Amino acid sequence: MAITGNGSLATLLFLFMIPAALHKGAAQYPVQSQNLVTDNVEVVEGDVAVISCRVKNNDDSVIQLLNPNRQTIYFRDVRPLKDARFQLVNFSDNELRVSLSNVSLSDEGRYVCQLYTDPPQEAYADITVLIPPGNPIIESREGQVIEGNETEMTCTAMGSKPAATIRWMKGDKELQDKPEVKIIVEFPDGLPREGQNMELSCQAKGKPHPQQINWVKVDDDLPSHALITGPDLYIENLNKTYNGTYRCFAANSVGESYDDYILYVYDAPTTTPIPTTATTTIPTTTTTISLPEATADTTPSAEPAAHDSRAGEGAPRAVDHAVIGGVVAVVVFAMLCLLIILGRYFARHKGTYFTHEAKGADDAADADTAIINAEGGHNNSDEKKEYYI
Repeated sequence: MAITGNGSLATLLFLFMIPAALHKGAAQYPVQSQNLVTDNVEVVEGDVAVISCRVKNNDDSVIQLLNPNRQTIYFRDVRPLKDARFQLVNFSDNELRVSLSNVSLSDEGRYVCQLYTDPPQEAYADITVLIPPGNPIIESREGQVIEGNETEMTCTAMGSKPAATIRWMKGDKELQDKPEVKIIVEFPDGLPREGQNMELSCQAKGKPHPQQINWVKVDDDLPSHALITGPDLYIENLNKTYNGTYRCFAANSVGESYDDYILYVYDAPTTTPIPTTATTTIPTTTTTISLPEATADTTPSAEPAAHDSRAGEGAPRAVDHAVIGGVVAVVVFAMLCLLIILGRYFARHKGTYFTHEAKGADDAADADTAIINAEGGHNNSDEKKEYYI
């Protein structure tokens, strides 16, 4: 961090983010097991924790409280454990309430409420001990700074639980010169599909400018043939085994930030798809202070919203023109065949005409004589047919 001033260092203040329980004493969260009810407890080191074993409908069954080592602290209203820090607060048919004073980190763990029924019932109360951060230590590289020069200052907070988050203040304004990280999808355009290549670019800015950029895959290793070139991550021939969350870290001397991209690989298209642009959520940059001497378990203050390649799932699918054309061709062919068959059928049954010529009737003087002279009359006449097609 560059600090300039007129002959002396500007005044810097810092704040620690401390859980609300550190200010309010023990916090309790109800835990229920059948007929037993108890509470989880958060308590600041040195304060008093209260454990309450409550019975909703007691049938004169015995209640007892055990420590994380399964040693009996109280059996009804009797304390077998020789630890005077445990005191009976209340005992009745429906409740056994015990206080633990001067809580230390060694008291943290799961306590057991037991109710002697058939079968026995148990409920668990977890005690979490919180430790406020100690006095912070600010160190400067130089005792005095000449105007126009740069200096580096570090703030270290030790011994807190959970780890303290450090914020630098100048007067009443917080200093915001920390890395800002954003992942940009260079290609493919639209939904990522099997067989395609993908390139993600990690854009980081800050004061001072981030010099360290790193790519990881959350809860897994990067694909074996993934290529990292500077701020860019390149993956060839996508397949569904690459699905997961890809994270880009950027760090400078002030702190560290990251952004996430959630990859979901779709099936390869069978035809040329209609271009679809996948919408993604706008990421929220998360910054955590990771100075050279800060505690290693410093965690981000919030989870960033990640880009998600599944955001385009609602986009319309491409129309398969080849399938539609094939269906139309089959229908037209079937209609043509039907028309040909019907035409031949009606042509063959259009009409049948008969002529009957009596043999020997050529020399008859009149029609009656021709009929009489005919051989066999109509019954023996030859049938002649004429067909019209």
